[in-house]
Amino acid sequence: MNLRLRHPHPARVRSRAAAAAVPGRTGHLPAASANGPAGRIGSRSRRRLGSAAVGFLPGEEVIASVYAALGYADGYLPEDEPLLEARASAEELGGSDPIRPAAGAVLRFLAAAISARTVVEMGTGCGSSGIWLLHGMRPDGVLTSVDVEPEYQRMARKAFARAGFAANRYRLILGRALDVLPRLSDGAYDLVFCDADPREYPDYLEAALRLLRVGGIVAFDDVVIPPDLAGLDPAETAGPEIPGPAGWGPPDTPQAREVAGILRADDRLTPVFIPVGEGLIAAVKRA
Repeated sequence: MNLRLRHPHPARVRSRAAAAAVPGRTGHLPAASANGPAGRIGSRSRRRLGSAAVGFLPGEEVIASVYAALGYADGYLPEDEPLLEARASAEELGGSDPIRPAAGAVLRFLAAAISARTVVEMGTGCGSSGIWLLHGMRPDGVLTSVDVEPEYQRMARKAFARAGFAANRYRLILGRALDVLPRLSDGAYDLVFCDADPREYPDYLEAALRLLRVGGIVAFDDVVIPPDLAGLDPAETAGPEIPGPAGWGPPDTPQAREVAGILRADDRLTPVFIPVGEGLIAAVKRA
């Protein structure tokens, strides 16, 4: 992942101190079990966490349930040692947030589902998302990853080697993505993943549609929309302060919302929003 501005929405970033002040609350999430978050949602109707669910549950319980679901998703396919080391490297260097484990698992799934051989990534970071993508790609697949920070790419090389990937499985290009992408071949890529500055997402989408083959997938991270912008009442969804998963608090940029709207409206694309990590949206390029 590349550098990105962090503008946590107040309804999402919760302090443990405030959570502890709520009677009966310890500031911890309800434990997840095989049947889902414990003790929070007792019926199928209450499991539907859309605008209708807001009418069933107090805002506090809606948010607690969402956070519990996010925590379960992140723990369902835990990170191995190379991924944990890449995450630690990103924390040590600062300025880059590794992809959440659940979102990384989605990337691996998408790459495997289309038997991806050629993938472009905007935002190398310290290698977390690249490892997930490489695990899903064909054994002879090549990941092209672009980043403006040489230190990130140095750490990513180490992470890929620790994960067991040969040097010919990836090429790391140092530079601004919008300067690099025009040099890549039209229609030559199976998957394009964007996790850099969300303010440039519309330009990344335009480039991705040129780079992708028919049947290829474009995916964007960091596209969660705050409740008020999603048509929900912030007063209903805010509730008492509840801590979320570490690092959860997506940027709110009009460009990310613009890309979400374009993917939904473009007849050339079949889109899906996947509520994992900090919001992952993807689309298949149709004929």
